[in-house]
Order: sequence, then structure tokens, then C-alpha cells
Amino acid sequence: MENVETGPRPLSGTQWTIAGGGQEAVVVEVGGGLRAYRIGGVDYLDGYADDEVSPGSAGQVLAPWPNRIRDGRYSFGDRSYQLALTEPDKHTAIHGLVNWLPWHLVEEAPDAITVACELPAQVGYPWPLRLTTRWQIGPEGLRADHEVTNLGAQEAPFGLSVHPYFRLPGVPVEQVRLRVPGRSRLLADGRLLPIGAVKVTGSEYDFTEPRQIGDAVLDVTFGEVEQGPDGSSVTLTGPGAEPAVSIWADRAFGWWQVFTGDTLTGDRNRRSVAVEPMTCPPDAFRSGRDVIVLAPGATWRASWGIRPGSAVA
Repeated sequence: MENVETGPRPLSGTQWTIAGGGQEAVVVEVGGGLRAYRIGGVDYLDGYADDEVSPGSAGQVLAPWPNRIRDGRYSFGDRSYQLALTEPDKHTAIHGLVNWLPWHLVEEAPDAITVACELPAQVGYPWPLRLTTRWQIGPEGLRADHEVTNLGAQEAPFGLSVHPYFRLPGVPVEQVRLRVPGRSRLLADGRLLPIGAVKVTGSEYDFTEPRQIGDAVLDVTFGEVEQGPDGSSVTLTGPGAEPAVSIWADRAFGWWQVFTGDTLTGDRNRRSVAVEPMTCPPDAFRSGRDVIVLAPGATWRASWGIRPGSAVA
């Protein structure tokens, strides 16, 4: 008979720590996401303890869609689908299907780890996928390389995001200087679903040049992202040049979501800034905007990462 461990275990499952060059990151089994990221023992990620359930989707990988789908309903090809309403108060399906699944270890080294999960076909999303993430620490910070393969026999709609929250040591959110390379933002209704788009130029949402967040309340999707050859980046800096952190993403990520945590409860309320690179905007399965279509057997790849301090360009 197989021995089954029945004792207490962390709520986020197995914990994998990678380290190098004064940096340390913790990846977790539940959701395969990032629970902690430290430099010189100082937390730059507003993570959570191993005996907590991830609050506010902190550090999670969000797939096969990011953000929300209105009423959980969408069409693909000639068929319509209904997803479970995982955000009942807004009557939406939020943040995909893999953020609470167990991910398993594929490969491990002192400074890198690869984890994977298989998403089975199911009601509302009848396409099986294999998702893999390689997390690696290097001289320029932390890097995440994602691969997603369609294991089914039919084309599959797909999108991906990640949901890290960032804190600058000793700097309150109001004093953080934010730069986002998005020339427009989506207008949202009371359910935080898109109803239009406007340019940010000259508005309170114009962060194309670094400026303090101040009293701005942000849960904003930025589009028309200015992309360079290697993609784009969002930067957070203190009142001076330091501390600083940059979140970069390759050209697969054409959208950025920035959230100042105002709806979070307790100590997490407006304590940090979530910066989320997204491949598509909210409600993309309904609008079709920037939805990736994975052919049977096809593999999609993309990368993003965190550059701390002096590594910020």
C-alpha cells in the first residue's frame, strides 16, 4: 500500500526556493506561482506566508485567460461556452483555471526551477493544455519563461498573465514613482469590465513619464503599449533614484494592468502595487481582442521578469 502523508502541510503546497547573487525567490506548488522575491534579505514582492492562501491572487499565473469574462460566457468557432462564475459578486469568471491547480517539479537547480501542470478539458473550456514555467535568478534579476502546449485535437483560445504585487522598501504607495508605457487605458463599468478606451495623454492616468502615484486609485488596463525590440517595461522607483524595480515583458505581452490594492482588506489595503503583464485585455474571450489561438500540438512561448535596483534601465 502506498504511504500517504497525512500531516499538516503548507496551504500553498510544496515550497521551492531558488537563490543566487544575493537574491532569493520562492515558487509554490499550488498555482505554480511566485510567493516571495527578496534581495539582500529585503522583500520586493508583497507575497504571503506558506500557511496562507494566496490573497488577491498574489504571485499567481493566470491562464487560459487573465482578468474577467463577462457572465462567464463566450463563443469560439461556432459554439458557445459557459464558465463557472468564480467572482460571484460581479457575475464574472476571473483569472483563468490554473491558479489553484497543483504544479509538479520538472527540473531543479540552485538558481532555477521548472514546474508544470496539465489543465484537463472541462465544461466551459474543453481544451487540454500543458503549462510549464521556468523561474531563474541571474545577474539582472528574476526571469520567468512560459510554455503552453495544446494537447487536444482542436484549436484552443488562450491568454496568460501573472499577478505579482510589488513593494519598495520603506516607500508607501503614494510616494512611488510609476512609469507605464501605455498610451491608452480601458474604460470600465462597475463590474470592472471594459466598455471603451481613451488616450491617457495629459490625464491623471498618464504615466508615460515617471510620476508619483499620490492619491490615485488604480485598477487600470493600459493598452497601446510602446514596445521596443525586446518588449516593454513598467518601473517603480522611490522619491529618489532608489529603491527601484522594473517589470519587463517580451512582445507577447501587449497589455499592462496596474492595481494599487485599494479593494484589498486588512493590512494589504493599498500596501503595494500589482503590476501584471497580460497577453490580452479583460473580457478578451468575448471581444476576441489579442486572443491567442493555439493549433493542435502547437506550443506558445513568452517571457517576463523583474529587474531590481541598479539593474533598472
